[in-house]
Amino acid sequence: MDTGRDSGPDEQRERGGATTSRQDPPGPAVPRQGPSDPTTGPAPLPPRSGTPAPPGTEPADGPRSDEETPSRSGQDTGPTPGGASPYRRLVRGWRHPRLRTPRRIALGLVLLLLFPLLAGGIALRVNYAGDPAAGTRTRNRDALWLGHAWVDGRKSDADLDALAERLRSTGIRDLYVHAGPLEHDGSLPATAYPSAGRLIAAVHERLPRVRVQAWLGDELATETPDGMRLRRAGTRDAVVRSAGRILDAGFDGVHFDLEPLHSGDTHYLALLDRLHALTRARHVQLSVASHQIDPLPGLHSAAGTVTGHPKWWSQAYFGQVARRVDQIAVMSYDTAMPLQSLYGGYVAQQTALALEVTPKSTDLLMGLPFFHENKMGHSAYAETVAAAVRGTRLGLSRTDRTREHFGVALYVDFAATETDWTAYREDWVGKE
Repeated sequence: MDTGRDSGPDEQRERGGATTSRQDPPGPAVPRQGPSDPTTGPAPLPPRSGTPAPPGTEPADGPRSDEETPSRSGQDTGPTPGGASPYRRLVRGWRHPRLRTPRRIALGLVLLLLFPLLAGGIALRVNYAGDPAAGTRTRNRDALWLGHAWVDGRKSDADLDALAERLRSTGIRDLYVHAGPLEHDGSLPATAYPSAGRLIAAVHERLPRVRVQAWLGDELATETPDGMRLRRAGTRDAVVRSAGRILDAGFDGVHFDLEPLHSGDTHYLALLDRLHALTRARHVQLSVASHQIDPLPGLHSAAGTVTGHPKWWSQAYFGQVARRVDQIAVMSYDTAMPLQSLYGGYVAQQTALALEVTPKSTDLLMGLPFFHENKMGHSAYAETVAAAVRGTRLGLSRTDRTREHFGVALYVDFAATETDWTAYREDWVGKE
């Protein structure tokens, strides 16, 4: 998801701090490369001497062996030492009794790596099968992330009218409007959102039931030397002060996206406790964007050990965060899934895992990819709105079909296409 720190707020999506931020992110597939083995190439040609035999006659020492016969490609590799071609020598060496145990170990390692991937793919595909239950559509608690242009003066009255017209036929209740990013010390300059009052008034006038929340984020110093350090009490104090000041501007709540946030971070939980006390006293919403949940228990720990970037939260930690907020929006995109069926099955699993630990009183929102990128960790072909909505409905159908505090969150307005909006309306908002 977008922190808005390193680029124009509406033009680019940041990753690694309030961007894949849901960016802002994602667990990446690593390209597999390996140098070619020079030992498998053809042996050098030995020197030749003498005059070639006339056509139709055999050499003086008898007919040619298979090793001396020219290849089908027309290239004569010539005889090799030992009377065998390089390929045959390689195969014979691989079959040597001394290599029997190493060969079996290598085969076992390959199977050990491939089997979980194959089994996981089959499980996700099966998870995408079937039909969503009736009634698993919008509860009119959906949300939309909006770019910074809505609060810095770039949007006109005509833009506000068009936004209101688009949202009237949807289930969107909350707008997360980018009003940051926060500074690394937790502060937020008032100059970051000069037109916030105009936007809030326009939305309240045109769409009385829609709430406008201030979207604040920053990159955490969890994987790089730079960024916000939540372990510092002074930083947490500054974040709470910043939240209070932006609520003074008239926002209906505050939405936080701090990334990359590692599972089990107790400083984040302590910050949420203080922020929720503030928002309850103001009678406004506290919402957060969350990482995805471990597809397998403990996978976040293993991934963190290997890559230094634990992509997922444990299910237990997700529940701890969900109990401290009014809304939690899962960044259920940037999944590295190559096919729509696998992505949809993954979203169905994420929906079920989140439902199991989210309190009934907390709004649980599943993120929809309203953007189109092709990069490591994200395929625009696979991660579609239609696949995400179908996966969301399947997970809801199987876990808590009648749950009211549930919806989807659309990321992000300035990258969305008409195809995205149509899929959202027809598949999620549309009637049975």
